[in-house]
Amino acid sequence: MRIAISGSHGLIGSALVDSLRADGHQLVRLVRRPARTGDEVRWDPGRREVDAAGLVGCEAVVHLAGAGIADKRWTAAYKRELRDSRVLGTATVAEALASLDSPPHTLVVGSAVGYYGETGDQPVDEDSPPGEGFLADLCQQWEESAAPAERAGIRTAYARTGLVVSREGGAWGRLFPIFKLGLGGRLGDGEQYWSHIALHDHVAALRHILDTPELAGPVNLTAPEPATNKEVTEAMAEVLHRPAVLPVPAFALKAALGEFAGDIVSSQRVLPKRLLESGFTFAFPTVREAVRAALD
Repeated sequence: MRIAISGSHGLIGSALVDSLRADGHQLVRLVRRPARTGDEVRWDPGRREVDAAGLVGCEAVVHLAGAGIADKRWTAAYKRELRDSRVLGTATVAEALASLDSPPHTLVVGSAVGYYGETGDQPVDEDSPPGEGFLADLCQQWEESAAPAERAGIRTAYARTGLVVSREGGAWGRLFPIFKLGLGGRLGDGEQYWSHIALHDHVAALRHILDTPELAGPVNLTAPEPATNKEVTEAMAEVLHRPAVLPVPAFALKAALGEFAGDIVSSQRVLPKRLLESGFTFAFPTVREAVRAALD
């Protein structure tokens, strides 16, 4: 299959590229600089430009590009960058695909479980309504910006991603060195749910969406057994053989992270209902298994 991917150098994108290439798929990567090779297509989401001719013949597109949620403090300027990188980027890709005489049959758009906002200990799935707050609003606009592709008859799925368990990057990647030093601990009271997913399972789930025609609309990419932050802390300490006894108080997080701290200590108990119903099997369903897999 010929598949175009944006965000191919990110944590998830690079792992997906390796997985697809290993199975012989032909890949086209969207890049922000001039294309240097035949497998690259230049795009500029800020200018709403993409070389649509380079997407001709693609059967599917996976759109993962966007500024990192946890990369910087949420200043007004960075919140604008977060929004623009997702909303303008997705609209640019969707409009380019819709303009093709023979558009791809599938578009998978990266999204996030932030869509659901604070859920406490109440489990939510793809049928649950959106929550409140910056991330919830952002995710709604992010998904809505793919409307041109849907109107063009392209099967469009929204991969609502949880916290990806990996040593290589993302929010979880910052936890490993802290716990290895024996400085890890629960955040706040530790009772908040963290909806996680092993990187291996995330890539497998994206490929499952590509290969499953009935999957369209929102699809939660989270493990079937969400863990509390206290359980995450215990799993990290156990697998890494380090103590984790000192809690990090919420006020300290607020001082260090600003507004983003509120989302770190919030609770989201998100279930992958549609993945499970479509026959997907998780290789690492528990947080301990996901942490161990990240060390392999």
